[in-house]
Amino acid sequence: MHINLLNLGRVPYSEALDLQLQVIAARKQNLIGDTLLMLEHPPVLTLGRNAHRSNVLASDEKLTQRGVELHEINRGGDVTYHGPGQLVGYPIIDLRGDLPGKKGPHLGPVDYVRLLEEVLIRTCGDFGVMTQRISKLTGVWTMAGGSIPEKKIAAIGVHVSQGVTSHGFALNITTDLRDFDWIIPCGIADRQVTSLELEAESDREPTMEAAFNSTARNFGRVFERQMLWCESIDQLLATHV
Repeated sequence: MHINLLNLGRVPYSEALDLQLQVIAARKQNLIGDTLLMLEHPPVLTLGRNAHRSNVLASDEKLTQRGVELHEINRGGDVTYHGPGQLVGYPIIDLRGDLPGKKGPHLGPVDYVRLLEEVLIRTCGDFGVMTQRISKLTGVWTMAGGSIPEKKIAAIGVHVSQGVTSHGFALNITTDLRDFDWIIPCGIADRQVTSLELEAESDREPTMEAAFNSTARNFGRVFERQMLWCESIDQLLATHV
């Protein structure tokens, strides 16, 4: 059993949505196996199903001036930001498959999100950054210390249709955190965001390539699958399992 792995580089958000739809359709027809797409986006804001437009602080005019797109999508959660220096992962996985922690005919969405959090917690640990879950706040957070509260280092928002997942996670690697000033991230006003670059130990400087490799490795370990590298979407869709 394996998970197909693709590194798509920097992809506009609308193009990535189209790619997801292609892979989701193939997965639902069982033409391909479970797949993890990883990529970067140009600056974009996405509004999930539960989003409040008031959590976008920047005006439409300012967003247009900065070339920032805004998309309303079907994942869970509120508003989030994607941009350069952020590793975005879109796992397209059939939750009815052989997955760790599955107790019934399919893995529950909450248990699936816990697995994604575990992948990211381990990835941060590879760079010497201790992170945690916080009850009722989806995502991955740094540890509080003294007067410094927890900070969000990774966001998670997923969608499940006919047992197949889409959307996923966003881990800040070298992200320009000033761009988060355009929004109230995930609707949480009393916590800040951070990045691996700011939190990592000085001798473990994170790069996108290193973060990609770490995330892929930890994804395979947590989901108990071999990760199988694919060169392109075309190659993936041409290789039926």
